[in-house]
Amino acid sequence: MSTPLRIVIIGGGVIGSAIATFLTQTPGACEVTVLERDPTYGNASSARSASSIRQQFSTPVNIRMSQYGIDFFRHIGTQLRVGETAPDIGLVEPGYLFLASTAGAASLQENVRMQHAHGVAVDLLSSTQLRMAFPWLATRGLRCGALGRAGEGWYDGYSVLQAFRTKARAQGVAFVHAEASGFVRRGSRVAGVTVREGAALHCDMAVNAAGPWAAVVARWAGIELPVHARRRTVFSFTCPERLPRCPLVIDPGGLWFRPEGEQFLCGYAPAPADDLDDLPLDPDIGAFESLVWPALAQRVPAFAAVRLTGAWAGYYEMNVFDHNAILGLHADCPNLYFANGFSGHGLQHAPAVGRGLAELMLLGGYRSLDLSPLAFSRISERRPLMERNII
Repeated sequence: MSTPLRIVIIGGGVIGSAIATFLTQTPGACEVTVLERDPTYGNASSARSASSIRQQFSTPVNIRMSQYGIDFFRHIGTQLRVGETAPDIGLVEPGYLFLASTAGAASLQENVRMQHAHGVAVDLLSSTQLRMAFPWLATRGLRCGALGRAGEGWYDGYSVLQAFRTKARAQGVAFVHAEASGFVRRGSRVAGVTVREGAALHCDMAVNAAGPWAAVVARWAGIELPVHARRRTVFSFTCPERLPRCPLVIDPGGLWFRPEGEQFLCGYAPAPADDLDDLPLDPDIGAFESLVWPALAQRVPAFAAVRLTGAWAGYYEMNVFDHNAILGLHADCPNLYFANGFSGHGLQHAPAVGRGLAELMLLGGYRSLDLSPLAFSRISERRPLMERNII
């Protein structure tokens, strides 16, 4: 009998936990240890996400990953069942509505044509059609909108994270509360991962799933990773009026909002000059009064009467090179795998990434879904695969 592969995953968020789950689906193939420095997940991006899924991307590989993801989430009760317990993530699918001004109309129309070619159920609506479908929406300045009819919505992201963790542990994965601090190197290979709290963990393979801190981990192997921790604030508010059939709406200026029970959630993309690295995870309350609320009221007149009820902040692991995930090996290290840089769409792509990385590591190549367009080589060769639809 062959000796199981020893694999150490740095980062126990949804990406690391998903990879661990798929790696251990075949008993005896590998022994997996996940290092997570914060078992409460208090500052984890997975726990602080607005937890949505969409098909409306500008790159086909992201569409394919989301198509896989929505099918996985629809059947998560059987996919991640442990004994008699089946997770319920509260998935709903009201769709996404991308709005475009005259300046952005051509790009939106191009995206829709590409999405149709890849099986995405999305309708392109004129400003008149937008007014008819959503009477509460102010369409001044809008040229058109793209409305997803299926496979788009939101869910409880923390429940997804815990479901993967529970399944992985049931399959023998060890989750260790420890902070990784470096690599033990043997030539160009990673022979182990050092931890601040004890002895090094020896491994045959290592995975960088460190989220916003992935660039630090990459530097332990002498590799530069263009991933930065960028703070995003999510606000919750109430509105005295209901908005019938409200999807997740993305305004041309970057503002987004969606229903959440009897309330709404919203967020925005800071101006580039204000979008600094590693800002403290304190919600930017002042931005609600100065930027967000005026934009909300301009797009939805009923939002002039909103009341802010809460806010929190989390990190996007922003790939500043092309806003897409970076998956697989780097040429300088033959056994260090990367799963980083999701730029805001990691939670929805975790099922596809988990399965894909497990296949790559155990079988030597992708089988279920070809994720090779997201290989590290495009970074090294300066071939960006630009994702325009980041939120």
